[in-house]
Amino acid sequence: MRRVAIIGAATTKFKSRWLDRTYYELAYDVTKEVLADAGIGKDRIDSCVYGMYNDLFARQYQPDLFAHDYIGMAPRPAVRVNTGGATGGSAIRMGMAEVASGMSDVTLVLGVEKCNDCFNYEAGITTPEVLKSINYTADMTYEFPTGRTAASVFALAVIAHQEKYGGLPTREQMAKVSVKNHRNAVKNPVAQSPKLLTVEDVINARMISYPFGFYDNCLYTEGAAAVILASEDVARKLCPKPIWITGVGAALDWAFLGNRPNLYEFHSSREAAVRAYKMAGITNPRREIDLAELHDAFTGTEIMAYEDCLFCEPGEGGKLIDQEVVEPWGDLPVNLSGGLIGCGHAVGATGIMQTVEVVMHLRGEAGERQVKEARRGLVQSIGGIANAWTVVLILEKEV
Repeated sequence: MRRVAIIGAATTKFKSRWLDRTYYELAYDVTKEVLADAGIGKDRIDSCVYGMYNDLFARQYQPDLFAHDYIGMAPRPAVRVNTGGATGGSAIRMGMAEVASGMSDVTLVLGVEKCNDCFNYEAGITTPEVLKSINYTADMTYEFPTGRTAASVFALAVIAHQEKYGGLPTREQMAKVSVKNHRNAVKNPVAQSPKLLTVEDVINARMISYPFGFYDNCLYTEGAAAVILASEDVARKLCPKPIWITGVGAALDWAFLGNRPNLYEFHSSREAAVRAYKMAGITNPRREIDLAELHDAFTGTEIMAYEDCLFCEPGEGGKLIDQEVVEPWGDLPVNLSGGLIGCGHAVGATGIMQTVEVVMHLRGEAGERQVKEARRGLVQSIGGIANAWTVVLILEKEV
């Protein structure tokens, strides 16, 4: 298997609404940026992988076909990936396999989403239509009719964790995650939700699905992100600062929650992390990783991710936010981009955006957010019912 490097990385601004762009125009914008970042033309691309989550967002079946056409990549081979919130990470994993196998030397991996194009024009509303389209990923026989939403099913996992570990994480610990990620977004020029909040602001916000209040949830977003992957030989010729993908792990859990051993930990996340660490030769992730971008769709799930990524012992994730370990000035900064809560969740693009964030730090190009002497970073993408899919990526710079 060939070594694979990231030689280009770019993202558009993440916004609640791109009124003047279609999803394929956003794909075009980010393609121009990522090609410029890599210093190559589109003729150098051998294949494409697209991360697009929901046909109903785009009001178009097979939207990857139209994006592929619009960015001028025909007749190159291409494939679309859809694993819910993990789509971005899965797309990079697929692109890595394309290059590592030798089928391509250079692969474009592009994620794009325009969720608010999912609009009920007759009623003049957006949010209920977006939630309805997401609910189609639930079991349609039993779960959907009961009103299951992403917030409610992840809330069940956090409640199970609290029951297992004596009330942990607490509301205060979860609120600190929201405060951190919104504050981190203030220094990220592409973030949707930069905001300075207090713990009290988060706790006193209106309840969405207990124990999640308004600021404990990410916002769905419109935007695009892309990376260009290359084989080692090509990367060394084209790129002065290649960032290597040294570890990748993936897992898919049971869809029906009753089939899982428990709900107080996310088994796919643990399995994916262990596989990525083994591939990268990491034995002490807390000490060997310099920064992490975790899938914080909800504050409680970020804390559970500390545990599932083996940064601490089970039940002790809340200590990392209390002890400021995961703050920008801590030993292991988490979600310096603002994460999903601060930067936004453009589902198919999210994991790619977070990969771009880590790449910027490893290159030393993250501006005010820069982690000093960052050498190795982790990206976690999760998706599906109660974290069914997980992809974990380990990125490293040359030493």
